[in-house]
Amino acid sequence: MGTRAFGEVLRLYRLRSSMTQEELAERTGISVRAISYMERGRVRTPQRRTVELLSEGLGLTHDEHREFADAGRAGRRTSSDTDKPDLAGTLTSSCALPPELTELTGRDADLEALERYALESVASCRLQLAVVHGLPGSGKTALVVKAAHRLKESFADGCLYLDLRGTDRAPLTTDRAVRQLLHAFGLDERVVPNDPDNRLSLYRSLLRDRTVLLVLDNAADEAQVRPLLATSNGTLVLVSSRNTLTGLDVRHRIGLDRLTPDDAVELLGLVAGQYRVAAELEEARRVAGLCGGIPLALIIAGNRLASRTQWPISYLADRLEDERRRLSVLTAGDLQVRTAFEISYHHLDPDAASMFRRLALVPGSEVSIELAAVVSGQPEETAELSLEKLADASLLTASGTCGRYTCHDLLRVFARERLEREENVEATQDALVRTRHWLLEVATKAALYFDHDRMGVRAVDGPDPIYDRQAATSWLEAERSSWRCSLRTAVAQGEHRRVLDLAAAMHWYSDLRGDGELWCEVFGAGAKAARALGDRRAEAEQSNFLCWALSVLCGKPYEALEVHDRAVAAATEVGDLVLEAWAYYYRSAIDSRLTLPADAVRHNRRAVALFEQADYPTGQYLSMSWLGRQLHMTGEFDEAVTLHRRCVAHYRGQASTPGNDELLSMVLTRYAETLAALGDLSAALPVLDEAEALFRKHGAVVGVARVQHRRGQALLNSRRLTEATDQLLSAFRLLADNRWSDDRVRILEQLSEIYEQRNEPGLAREYRIQALTECTRYETPANRETARKLAGLLGVDNADQPVAGAG
Repeated sequence: MGTRAFGEVLRLYRLRSSMTQEELAERTGISVRAISYMERGRVRTPQRRTVELLSEGLGLTHDEHREFADAGRAGRRTSSDTDKPDLAGTLTSSCALPPELTELTGRDADLEALERYALESVASCRLQLAVVHGLPGSGKTALVVKAAHRLKESFADGCLYLDLRGTDRAPLTTDRAVRQLLHAFGLDERVVPNDPDNRLSLYRSLLRDRTVLLVLDNAADEAQVRPLLATSNGTLVLVSSRNTLTGLDVRHRIGLDRLTPDDAVELLGLVAGQYRVAAELEEARRVAGLCGGIPLALIIAGNRLASRTQWPISYLADRLEDERRRLSVLTAGDLQVRTAFEISYHHLDPDAASMFRRLALVPGSEVSIELAAVVSGQPEETAELSLEKLADASLLTASGTCGRYTCHDLLRVFARERLEREENVEATQDALVRTRHWLLEVATKAALYFDHDRMGVRAVDGPDPIYDRQAATSWLEAERSSWRCSLRTAVAQGEHRRVLDLAAAMHWYSDLRGDGELWCEVFGAGAKAARALGDRRAEAEQSNFLCWALSVLCGKPYEALEVHDRAVAAATEVGDLVLEAWAYYYRSAIDSRLTLPADAVRHNRRAVALFEQADYPTGQYLSMSWLGRQLHMTGEFDEAVTLHRRCVAHYRGQASTPGNDELLSMVLTRYAETLAALGDLSAALPVLDEAEALFRKHGAVVGVARVQHRRGQALLNSRRLTEATDQLLSAFRLLADNRWSDDRVRILEQLSEIYEQRNEPGLAREYRIQALTECTRYETPANRETARKLAGLLGVDNADQPVAGAG
C-alpha cells in the first residue's frame, strides 16, 4: 500500500466502506471539496490531523492507519497532474494478456471490425460491448487475443484479460472473477471487502473512471458476463463464447463462420509448410475441404503433416475421407476436434442433445423445424426450442431462410458417433423410416399443387408445411436434396409404390424447375417402379416423362428414342389415348433435336389429333402450341400464327384454373418468338413481357430465362445490341444451374455475334470458345454442326471430331 499515492489509498478505503464523499465529509468534518482534491491528487501532503480524522472516519485498523499515515507523509503523487490518476501502470500480471500462439488466417475483416469498435468506444467515452461467438474450434480465442494485442495501446489504463472457463464443468464464478480483476487493479487482499456485493461495487467503482480494454474469454452464459459490465468512459469489453449470448444487450456481434477454401489452404500451409502444400495443392484442397474450414481441424491436420514428413498429403486426405474415423484422424497430441465438440455437447439439456444426435439422420446439411420434429420425435414447439438451443450453442447455424438451420459436416460426423453410442438400433431405424416416408409424402403432396389434372390434397402423417402452391414451391426447392436422397433410399429398399407416387406427382412441377439430371433420375426410378408393380399404364406415363427429360433437358435424343418405343408400346397395350398422344408429343421434340423438322411436324399433328379424340384439352393446346413453333421453324408462319393465337385464346379463357396461367406463359413465349421472326417486334415485346411476369409469379426461373433469351434474340435481329446483350447475359446467368440446357449454346453464339458486330474480336472469340465447350455436352446433330462451325471460326483443327456420347 505504501507505494500508492495518498489520494488513491483514500479512495480505495472509502469505496471499501461503501461511503460517498459526502458521507465521509459528514463523519470527519472535512469538506467534500477537500476530500475530492485529495482523492484526485490535487492535495499533495495532507495535514496530520486531517489524516487522523479520515482514518477514524474510515474505521481503519491500527496497521491500516499506520500505512495510511505513511502514504500521507510521503505525499506521493501519480505521474500526472490531471484530474484522473494514471492507473495503467498499477495493473498487475494476474490478468495479463496471453501471448499469440495460434495462427490466425482469414479473419482480417473481423479484426478490422473490432478495431472500429475500439475507436468508437474511445471516441464516444462510453462503454462498448462486443461479442465474438462461433462453433467449437472456429478460433474465437485466437481472434480476441490477436485483437487485444493490436488494440491495447489505444486504452490509457491498459488491458485486462480473464478466462471465464465457460466450457469447464465448473466455470469461473462471478465472485472469483471480481477478485481476480480487483487484484489486477493492484489491490491487496487485505483491502478487498469481505462482502461479495461490496466487492462487486468496489470493482465497478474502480472501472467506472478508467479507459481499459477488458477481454472476457470463453464465457459460459449471460449471467456470468452481465455483473462484470459497468458504466465506463471509453472502455471496450470484448467477450468470446461458444454461445451467442443473445440475452446480452450487445451493440456489436461477430459470428465466426468456417474459413473460405483459399483461407483454409493458406492456414494449412502455414502449419504444415507452404512449399509442401504448393507441391500437392489439389490434395491440400481436399484436406482443407474435409476439415470443413474449421481452424482447429486445419491446425491439427497441419500438425499431423508437419510431424510426419514422410506422408504425402494425399495419404492424410485418404484417411480423412472415411467419415467413421475422420474425427480420430483429426488428433494431434492434446488437440482433438472431437474433444472440442464434446465439451459443447455435454452442456446441452436432454431434449437439445437428443435433437443434435438425430440430426445425423437428416439427408442433407439443412433442416427445417418440421423435419427436425419428425426425425427427433419431438413436438414441433419442443423441436423449435431444441434447435434454437443448438444454434445458441453454435452447434447449428441459422440459415438464410427463417425456420431453417445448417449443421457443419464435422459436427454431423460427431452427431452420428453420439447417435450410435447412445441410442439403440431399433429406435434409430424407426426414425430413419419415419423421416424418409414423411419427406416422400410431403414432396408428393407439394408436387400435386402443380398438376393440372390432379389438384387434390393428400394427407400427410406428421407436420404438414404445405398449405398452398407458394408453400409447395418453397418447400420443394428448399428440401430438394432431402427428398431426393429419400427417393434413392426408397428405390434401394424396394418401396415401389412410394417411388411411383412421387414420380407421377412430379410431372407438371418438372416442366420449368430442376435440371435434366434430377428428372432423369426421378422418372427413371418411376418407370422401374411401375415395371416392378406390373403397372403398364404407369410405365407408359413414366417412360414418356423420362423421354422428355432425356431429349429436351439432357440432349440425349438417341437414348430418348429407345424410351419412346417402350412408352408407345405400353400406351397402345393399355389403350390409353392420352398416354399415346403424350408419346408422340415427346417424339416430336426428339425429332426437332435430331434436325428432322418434317417428322417433328407429322408426329405432333398426330399428338394433337389423339388429344382431341381423347377430349383432353390441356394436352391438345400444349401440343398445338408446340406444333406452331415447329411450323415456324419450317417457315410455315401463317399456320403457326393461327395455332398460337388459338392456344393463347384458350388459356386466357382458362386463367382462373389453378396453374393454367403458367401454361399461358409457355404458349405466349412461343407466340412472341414467331411474331419476332416475322419482324413484328412491337407486337412481340409486350407478349414477352406478359410471359415473363407470369413466369416470375410462379418462381419459374427457367421460364424467365427463356423469355429473356427470346427477347435478346429479337433485339439482336433488330440491331439493338446493348439491350440484346443485357437480356442474353441475364438469361445465361439464370440458366447457370440448368447445365443441360442447349439454350446456353445459342446464347453464347449470339453474344459472340454481338461482339463481332461491335468490332470487339477478343470478346467474340471468348464467347465462341465457351459455346464450343458447351456443345460437347449435347449429342444432337444441330450441336455437332454448331461445334464444327465454331471450330472453323476459331481455327481449331479437330472441327470434325464428334461430341462426346454422340450416337
